[in-house]
Amino acid sequence: MSYLTPEQMMAAQKANVEILFGLTEKAFAGVEKLVELNLQVAKTAMAEVADTTKAAMSVKDAQELLALQQALLQPAAEKAAAYGRHVYDITAATNAEVTKVAEAQMADSQKKFMAMVDTAVKNAPAGTENAVTLVKSAVAAANNAFESVQKAAKQAADVAEANIQAVTNTAVKASQAQAKSRRAA
Repeated sequence: MSYLTPEQMMAAQKANVEILFGLTEKAFAGVEKLVELNLQVAKTAMAEVADTTKAAMSVKDAQELLALQQALLQPAAEKAAAYGRHVYDITAATNAEVTKVAEAQMADSQKKFMAMVDTAVKNAPAGTENAVTLVKSAVAAANNAFESVQKAAKQAADVAEANIQAVTNTAVKASQAQAKSRRAA
């Protein structure tokens, strides 16, 4: 049986550290995008509050105040939905990057493990064919299970994205319908 040399162990450790730093960098990039989004939302909100305050100060009667309130409701719902969508897009993109790295690392690990199994098979003593077949079957079953879990996770993510889109669209349509019904009344 083949054992890892100290050089191989150091190379593997170095590769793992590089992967960790790469993943950390991707996570920080995602957080940075969220911070930028939140700063932009805060700046925009402050400007809108100033404009709304000025508009409210110039209202002459209750009817104008009601019209101002109605004019503010629909954009607020649409902005909230857009903000939620931006947050989801940033987190989904960050997750996709991390998943890509994890899948590549898993494929590399599987390849190395199979190479080690193949080396062990070649050096296996006579009469151990059944054990070798059992090990290969177990590895194949583990790979199939992992692929099934990956497919299920991808499907769940796709369903979640579709649900978020549907909720966003429903919220915007509801706010638009409410604004139209108020205008008609």
